[in-house]
Amino acid sequence: MPERVSPPTVAYALGDLSSQVEDRLRKWAAGAYARRMWDRDHTLWSPEPIPELANRLGWLRLPYATDQVPAIKVFAEEARPGTDQVVLLGMGGSSLAPEVYANTFGSAPGHPSLTVLDSTHPEAVRAVSGSVDPARTLFLVASKSGGTIETLSLFRHFWGMASSVHDHPGDRFVALTDPGSGLEALAGERGFRRVFTAPPDVGGRYSALTPFGLVPAALIGMDIDSLLAKAAVMADECGPDRPAAANPGLRLGAVMGESALAGRDKLTYICSPAVAGFGAWIEQLVAESTGKNGTGIVPVADEPLGDPESYGKDRLFVFMALEGDRPSEWATVQAGLRRRCHPVVMVTLSHLDELGAEMYRSEMAVASAGSVLGINPFDQPDVQVAKDLARQAMSPGGLEGTITEIPSNAPRLPGALKAWEAMIEPGDYIGLHAYLPMGGPATPVLESLVPVLRDRHRVPVTLGYGPRFLHSTGQLHKGGANSGVFLQLVDSPGLDIEIPEADFSFGELIEGQAAGDFQALSGRDRRVLRVRLTGDQRAAVETVVGLLGTTERGQ
Repeated sequence: MPERVSPPTVAYALGDLSSQVEDRLRKWAAGAYARRMWDRDHTLWSPEPIPELANRLGWLRLPYATDQVPAIKVFAEEARPGTDQVVLLGMGGSSLAPEVYANTFGSAPGHPSLTVLDSTHPEAVRAVSGSVDPARTLFLVASKSGGTIETLSLFRHFWGMASSVHDHPGDRFVALTDPGSGLEALAGERGFRRVFTAPPDVGGRYSALTPFGLVPAALIGMDIDSLLAKAAVMADECGPDRPAAANPGLRLGAVMGESALAGRDKLTYICSPAVAGFGAWIEQLVAESTGKNGTGIVPVADEPLGDPESYGKDRLFVFMALEGDRPSEWATVQAGLRRRCHPVVMVTLSHLDELGAEMYRSEMAVASAGSVLGINPFDQPDVQVAKDLARQAMSPGGLEGTITEIPSNAPRLPGALKAWEAMIEPGDYIGLHAYLPMGGPATPVLESLVPVLRDRHRVPVTLGYGPRFLHSTGQLHKGGANSGVFLQLVDSPGLDIEIPEADFSFGELIEGQAAGDFQALSGRDRRVLRVRLTGDQRAAVETVVGLLGTTERGQ
């Protein structure tokens, strides 16, 4: 076991927020907050014993729960011969931690690469399908519930591919799920190579240190012993007998919660290149945990760094860097932010293996911030509505007549976009919802729009790809404060893909998901405009972005 070291260092420059944070920590100390959390005391969040409180705190002890680690490591070694690539089929909490690991660590020499597929867009499915040899690819089918429609649809597609080249296709599949789930049963029926079950008392977005994260991490050659050991150091620091003021998880949680109460509810993560993948993971943890009951913290990840003048007074900044990887311009920007009284948190990792420790700190921080906001950080009450509406949209008759959209080649598009921008007010955030392939030809065009809208309106701008973001920030969009202004972009894929064993195609699935999301937002009186991209996808996006990028539009 690696030598135990200090956890990642954190420096705070909170300005006027300091007194509120210290008051909160004193209250937590007086109320034995840490001890009660470790004892699974539901009254920290609710006077009533809600099931998704007491039975969702298993993540607290994950760094010490290493019973499955030897089996995971043995399996990873056994799988190396004959495996060139690992493809993970999953959504949200089942996919985001593995994606962070792959983007941060890459694959060790002699180990397969890892591709995460969390899109139902036919172009995205086709791209991955064309890049793998199903006879030498290991497919990880990851779903906590075991019934996620996207995951099962992707499984059926790749099962069909594997069946065409392999007499025993189950040898190329591994299930990551909860005990007793439908996926576990499916794995048994189809003869999957392995099934790894995760603790049922750990929610999906808190599952980075369960088999959902550890199995793909081991397959690409990560040192999962070191990852867990460093997370255990953080868990010790956040332990039940640690004074609240010295508890790194509670301190960050107090900062997040008190910032939100003070109107700084836009938590902006700025990560150095070596840890840039962390943003997508923290985005789900924060949004899905806090965005409910008309309140919440809006995570802003992957927004380009701007001048201090480009930010409104609703931001809390977290700069996260690997030691030696801090961009040179950060010092100037941070100084400018402090001069303008923006609270700033600076996290420094001395080694990439400390990523697990920072995930643990963040989990405790978000859980404790939930008690500041008076919400349950472990449920997602507004996610199901979009799923139900998506299924309705895919049924005969569907949501016909309830979905309004404007084609990208319509003469009235400029006026519609101008009216959409006119709805943006101080304190809002913009959500660009692209039901397009992430990393596809339109991606750089959309990314170029983010700083334009941010600087013009001085509001945060988030860019999400559907249906991926439905399992990440979708809860916040519908259940949080009505401060989001959304632009939904949908296309009509020219070449669809049928899904074996299903009565719908991938094109019909993503179309239904986009329609369900639009209807769910509209039903909550959210400000949303839907644009149908016509013709060439990139050209259509360039048309929309060109109209929004016109400087006169903001005047």
